[in-house]
Amino acid sequence: MATLYNIHPQNPQKRSLEEIVTALRDGAIMLYPTDTVYAIGCDMSVKSAVQRVRQLKQLSNDKPLTFLCSSLSNISHYAWVTDHAYRIMKRLIPGPYTFVLPATKLVPKIVMNPKRKTTGIRVPQHQVCLELLQALGNPIISTSAHLPDEDGEFPTLDLERSRFFDTLEPLVDLIIDDSSDPGHQVSTILDLTSEKPSVVRRGLGWEAMEEWLVLSD
Repeated sequence: MATLYNIHPQNPQKRSLEEIVTALRDGAIMLYPTDTVYAIGCDMSVKSAVQRVRQLKQLSNDKPLTFLCSSLSNISHYAWVTDHAYRIMKRLIPGPYTFVLPATKLVPKIVMNPKRKTTGIRVPQHQVCLELLQALGNPIISTSAHLPDEDGEFPTLDLERSRFFDTLEPLVDLIIDDSSDPGHQVSTILDLTSEKPSVVRRGLGWEAMEEWLVLSD
């Protein structure tokens, strides 16, 4: 049975954060809110936990996982960032954007795209996430909590909040509840591995980003 933490969205309780961080370092996986949808995540440095997340999402090892960083400067530890990419990310961070970037050696192979050696990174505009990242000191895996069933459908997508938690509770070790809804809009994905950025997926914040990219072209 998962441990439930009722967290204040703007002023997360320090004691609860400390308990969550201890559990993550011990290999726990959690259901937690972000600035897009509720996500399933773990400490990126704990391989066994990352493998569990992959199994829950039914992701093969050639499918990369996105992870959260605490800041733009923190991203530079885990990805090679050109001056051009830096200017774009500086404009959009924090926010509902995932950036595809060349990975450094600090990114575990089980997380990155094994062929392209790239990784997806986000800096969320969400106080609970940011304080967790600061307390943990490591990136946190972040993959949508909308899980596929045997037919490839996503039965959790339209569930009300209480049923959403009840459905996912047996699958995770921790649930962080900040009273927000599960959400339906995923992040916008922007590939910054080449000089000209390309949009991989249109999601939350797409319209604002599109307008800015056109103006800066």
